[in-house]
Amino acid sequence: ASKRGKKGVDAGAGGLAYMTSYESAVLAEYVWLDAAQTPRSKTMTMTTLPTSVEGLRVWNYDGSSTEQADGHNSEVLLYPRAIFKDPFRGAPHILVLAEAYNAWDGQPAIGNTRAACAELMQKYAHLDPWFGIEQEYTLMKPGKVGEKPTVPFGFNEDGSEPAPQGPYYCGAGNGVALGRPVADEHYVKCLQAGVKIAGINAEVMPGQWEYQIGPCRGIEMGDHLVMSRYIMLRITESHNCVCSFSPKPMEGDWNGAGCHTNFSVTPMRKEGGYDVIIKVCEAFGKVAAEHIAEYGEGNDKRLTGKHETCDINTFKYGVANRGASIRIPRETEKDGKGYMEDRRPAANCDPYRVTAKMIKTTGECLAA
Repeated sequence: ASKRGKKGVDAGAGGLAYMTSYESAVLAEYVWLDAAQTPRSKTMTMTTLPTSVEGLRVWNYDGSSTEQADGHNSEVLLYPRAIFKDPFRGAPHILVLAEAYNAWDGQPAIGNTRAACAELMQKYAHLDPWFGIEQEYTLMKPGKVGEKPTVPFGFNEDGSEPAPQGPYYCGAGNGVALGRPVADEHYVKCLQAGVKIAGINAEVMPGQWEYQIGPCRGIEMGDHLVMSRYIMLRITESHNCVCSFSPKPMEGDWNGAGCHTNFSVTPMRKEGGYDVIIKVCEAFGKVAAEHIAEYGEGNDKRLTGKHETCDINTFKYGVANRGASIRIPRETEKDGKGYMEDRRPAANCDPYRVTAKMIKTTGECLAA
């Protein structure tokens, strides 16, 4: 056993060589984000179940196949950052959230926005930021292999549009709640993985759903949302549908898809917190365009002022106002403390960029 290394530490190839069989080995699915922020993954056989990320190996992959490197110098390193249980293979196997770094210069790889976010979360750790993200997504019918699908799962077989929005939000029944097996399986698998999933509901457009991740503290928000998206992509493999995080998957009188981000820091959660929330909302307004730039691609098609959104070029906040950029819950106003909800991030947003921008503006505003 000593030749197989320390307890709780993967001994790597040197340890595997001394094993007569891999029957007791543990599999680790390393998950990372490519240049387009899409999760990629590959599997490694380990000698034992690591007790922390320190017990995991730094791995590598071909960055030229993920648009993160050139072919002649393509090695990108994977540094383990968080461990989840593998809900597909079951115990003792694990999912590993990893961060990508260039092997040639030690810098974060293209698409690795976690590194900068972690620095900011460390800087403002004294504010103990809490986040909760409402991830909307639309199930689509598969199109040609490798191409983005264009027809929502909730549209008729002949391609004609379903009845207008109205019965689908939080609906039940055949022809109303379309894709529930996917939403339900995702919920259970996230729980099994240890992802902080707080709830689900059918959304306004047919075949559109939402799940909530949080409350999460600091960098945990991005980590748990990324892993939840990866689990969703894995689940759709066996349901003959595609998950789209597009902010406007269907043109016309159909709701877009967002990632409403609920947020608070310690001063907001204490007595007098409501005044702090107003102060931070005002600060967000002064740099509204900077925030929008961090909140997802193609968001202009969603933030039109219709379908429960505020126009992308307008900034306003208000109590219980779902047509505002930032909604302050009625309960928060009543209690004089609580949290705020930024309704602008798109469904395809990068949670590391969103949470980093929110804590940076807040931290600077409260330090002023």
